[in-house]
Amino acid sequence: MTTESVADFAARARAWLADNMPRIDPGSPPAVRRDDEHWWRRARELQKRLYEGGFAGICFPRQYGGLGLDYEYQRAFDVESLCYEMPLILNTPTFTICCATLLDTGSEEQKRQHVAAALRGDEVLVQLLSEPSGGSDLAGVITRAQRQGDRWVINGAKTWSTSAFAADYGLCLARTDWDVPKHDGLTMFLVPMAHPGITLRRITQLSGSTEFCEEFFDGVDVGADAVIGEVNNGWAVASRQLYHERRAVGQGSEFASGAGSEGGHTQPVDFAELAAKTGQAGSQRVREMAGRALVHRAVAGQLGDHVYRSVRDGILPPAGGTLIRLFHAETVTLEMDTALAIAGAAGVVGEDGEGLEAGLRYLSRQTVCLGGGTTEMARNVIGERVLNFPREYAADKGVPFNQVRRGRA
Repeated sequence: MTTESVADFAARARAWLADNMPRIDPGSPPAVRRDDEHWWRRARELQKRLYEGGFAGICFPRQYGGLGLDYEYQRAFDVESLCYEMPLILNTPTFTICCATLLDTGSEEQKRQHVAAALRGDEVLVQLLSEPSGGSDLAGVITRAQRQGDRWVINGAKTWSTSAFAADYGLCLARTDWDVPKHDGLTMFLVPMAHPGITLRRITQLSGSTEFCEEFFDGVDVGADAVIGEVNNGWAVASRQLYHERRAVGQGSEFASGAGSEGGHTQPVDFAELAAKTGQAGSQRVREMAGRALVHRAVAGQLGDHVYRSVRDGILPPAGGTLIRLFHAETVTLEMDTALAIAGAAGVVGEDGEGLEAGLRYLSRQTVCLGGGTTEMARNVIGERVLNFPREYAADKGVPFNQVRRGRA
């Protein structure tokens, strides 16, 4: 346990950052592109600096390469690092989702090997959950893993995998037993992305980004040491993974390092500046619209800390983290809608920096309503697992998965 106070830790971080990390203008950060391999190499390099300087994994346990400190130390570091270039793209999904899941469900060897490697900047981890035919029913995955001797052979397909092209390992959910209900026959595997049986393709989005990927598994063989948790208990691992994803999407994870914006596309909207650029600085209507969005932003900032502490102290169940994810989605959606409403035509046919950026950001606004499960699913989780409402009817509950009708069958 450290005897260093938060203030002393912040002072030490302030001095180290000034000597070791590149300075940036937080209002105009580097134009990081998640679909560009250059920025992933850069992120690894910056992560190595953090690790060598003793500021990587502040809330991760010491035995796995972290510092083992409380969240308040991470928050203090985030404040100090605002004016410096940080490897922010490593936060999600590597640290806040995948490494956090390994901490909860992985073996000692998996944690010592992969969490430590990620903190050193040597590994990037990705989620391999969604499937082309799966929709929102994650438990209905049909990628299969069959045991052959002391190995497992995986065949199937995954999609919408964030930055999988830059990853070294993926957490892959596969079906290992078709004779039991869908939640009971799943296993989570840690698979090397460089395996020759994996074919990876980029997905081009409406915005032009190719960050998301799809993967095809053809005879991907892994050892028993690749199983995360227990065989046929993969739903417990996936549930924990979704818990961490919802907290990450809602920007409420203690495992995220650094604060600020990845290249400006997540920078909060400056409504006063936008109103001035579009000649509406004196509009009462615009002020009211912006004010409503700013109130949501302020509440979101307070909600994250409140929910984190409530879950930690047992006041809320772990599913309470979904509250952060839901309200974050509501806040970002409102901000993007408000920005485009203020920009008007300039958000569609204007110039970048003169209103067009509002329209470009609007194209990807829906992503915050999908990460960690859809907003509709988030409301279900809150209703059923936080407020204890009756669960929705499920026709396939208790039915062996090989008897469940799928598609047009």
